Amino acid sequence: WCGMRSQHKLDSLKNTVVLWSAVQRFQPDVVHSFSRILYLLPLLGSSLPKIMSYQRNPSHRTTSWGTKLAKGSLIFTGCSNYICGLGRNARGIWHPIHNCVEIDKYTFQATVAADTPLVFLSRLERIKGAHTAIAVAQQTGRRLLIAGNRVKSAEGEAYWQQEIAPHLGKNGIEYVGTVDDQQKNELLGKAAAMIAPIEWEEPFGIVFAEALACGTPVISCPRGALPEIVRQGIDGFLVNSISEAKEAVHQLSKINRSNCRQRAEQKFSAAVIVNQYEYLYIKLV
Repeated sequence: WCGMRSQHKLDSLKNTVVLWSAVQRFQPDVVHSFSRILYLLPLLGSSLPKIMSYQRNPSHRTTSWGTKLAKGSLIFTGCSNYICGLGRNARGIWHPIHNCVEIDKYTFQATVAADTPLVFLSRLERIKGAHTAIAVAQQTGRRLLIAGNRVKSAEGEAYWQQEIAPHLGKNGIEYVGTVDDQQKNELLGKAAAMIAPIEWEEPFGIVFAEALACGTPVISCPRGALPEIVRQGIDGFLVNSISEAKEAVHQLSKINRSNCRQRAEQKFSAAVIVNQYEYLYIKLV
């Protein structure tokens, strides 16, 4: 895209022209956009099949007018059934296709030591639940490694200072900073569980699928797309309270880590997701 500010009117116009020009040159059978539906505006009235994919909550207003203008030539995908459910409340035909994990980047760890720490890996803001992970670790006597980006805002700094920093260096609670892909693989693979008791409706949450690819069970909450990722008692636990999270930690030894890896391979691998998109393309043409 030549315009990098998605909410800027001039940049939006530039990007709309770029997409329209590309379609004129390449004459594709299907146009598939992960960007803004606005960029499809000059194409909506044509019979050319179009797919608009959403990785976050869709706008009811824009999906509704897009569907109306496209007259049957536009369908939508969401990164989860949860997102598709929100979209269907507006209008249009929706297909859930999850985000994918590059399975080969993650090393399966069939077993871990009994004293292996829990791991929290996400942005350090309240909705991701690091403070709850700390409470669970403290109350179960487990070590906890915290990784992720601190949020650069007044609210984010207040959260860090009040909820995270006071606990670091005590009772096995450590902050290891941000991690690259290699470090993430190592961190998740050597975890007893990936624990992130979220406080929002997660659209998908790729880190949960990445943990499963390492064979690491997930402890989170049944919100948003989490019930689509984690099977209760098979490859993790979805909990509604600290007491339930504590019990989940005590039950981790009952999880077969092979089930976690198989879940990632069968549900979220690149090959599986590509096949789902290709099937959708074939249906449209």
